[in-house]
Amino acid sequence: MSQDISRRRFLTIAVVAAASAPLALRSLSAEAAAPAPAAAAKPLPKLALTDATAKALAYAEDATKVKHAAFKAGSNCANCNFYKGAKGSASGPCTLFPKNSVVSKGWCSAWAKKV
Repeated sequence: MSQDISRRRFLTIAVVAAASAPLALRSLSAEAAAPAPAAAAKPLPKLALTDATAKALAYAEDATKVKHAAFKAGSNCANCNFYKGAKGSASGPCTLFPKNSVVSKGWCSAWAKKV
């Protein structure tokens, strides 16, 4: 009789282990695929005024000194729809210059009012 109990126990453990193995593997693969924390991201380098895209869009680091036909008084990177920097920060990322950061007080001819 004791042999029947240990055989039943073995079979029960084997069935539970086989049923839970895919769930364990799924949770492990989900953890491995999780993105790295944002804090670990390196800051973007400052956009150079000599950059080809910056030149094409007439990018300037100081909007108060811009003399461009498309310039509207009060417009700058901080209030542009393409600027993704934190409110009040000195610089931040821009979707037009994905590999660089721009000055929040800057301006370019692609400026579009933030919604």
